[in-house]
Amino acid sequence: MAKRLLVAVALWAVGGPAGFHHLYLGRDNHALLWMLTLGGFGIGWLWELWLLPGWVAQANRPVEAYCDESPHFSPVRFLGQAVVGIYFGLVALVGLSTLPGFYFLALPLAVGLGVHLVSTVGDQASDLQATLMAAFITAPIFYGRPVAILPISLTTSVTAQRHRHYKASRGTREKLSARLYRLGLAYLAFTTPLAYCAFYNTAATATYVANTVGAMLDWLSVFPSLTGILESVLLLPYHAWKMLGFSGGSFQDWEKVFAFVQSFQSERQQMAYKVLGIHDDATPEEINKSYRELVKLWHPDHNRHRVEEAERRFIEVQAAYELLMEMKKHKTA
Repeated sequence: MAKRLLVAVALWAVGGPAGFHHLYLGRDNHALLWMLTLGGFGIGWLWELWLLPGWVAQANRPVEAYCDESPHFSPVRFLGQAVVGIYFGLVALVGLSTLPGFYFLALPLAVGLGVHLVSTVGDQASDLQATLMAAFITAPIFYGRPVAILPISLTTSVTAQRHRHYKASRGTREKLSARLYRLGLAYLAFTTPLAYCAFYNTAATATYVANTVGAMLDWLSVFPSLTGILESVLLLPYHAWKMLGFSGGSFQDWEKVFAFVQSFQSERQQMAYKVLGIHDDATPEEINKSYRELVKLWHPDHNRHRVEEAERRFIEVQAAYELLMEMKKHKTA
């Protein structure tokens, strides 16, 4: 059945961030990408209005045979691969970081799949095996460090671009029910671990996200403009949540985290000094001394009568100590 531009535009307007128009046009990988990123974080969805006529025309053409010619390099696709790889890595950190061997297996797998998903959007594809191999080779170099997401994403994006090719055929002959079933399973696999941690382990998850984001922003501190843009993007969920009027314990935990990220440079350091109970010109020896004392004080094993508060304080003390020691190390380097 021929696809109509009017229907595609209507689906773009009504369910664009969920990829309804891509599902209608048979672009299932693009639809899944939009489902998992809410329309490319909103930016991709708005831009697509100008591309819809070409996609409708492409969907109405006969299925094309395999083309041996390699697609031209696309900076937009490469950037999308890197960004989505980082996004998938952050989600894995939130939802799967407690798994044994996380930095060897789950993290590179998540980043590699994110990069590969962008590689398969439209009429292009890439070599999944080569992409995942690049991720697994890079991961051990940065073992145990959340910032490993960035180099893994860049390495896999380069690899995916080197192995880009056109798909063997365009379009789909599967039934809609089978396509929806496959997309639903992929969506559940992505969101279930994240939802579990966000609602049942909110305090620890929020603190971990804040520390991870802070570490990534520290890496980009030499590019102030880029850091500011990244902060604004990361704070979009918080502002949307606040505008919708959500409240309660979970919201308050996340509100503290986003406020923490928003002022992560100087105010984050001041917060760390306050947590450790030391002045802002403390020496590394004073930081170590305060850290050891507070770890003993707030260790959950020593606070069975207030376990939840002890866990929260214990995590705060560890995060403050790591931040201040990293800052001291950069100053002396």
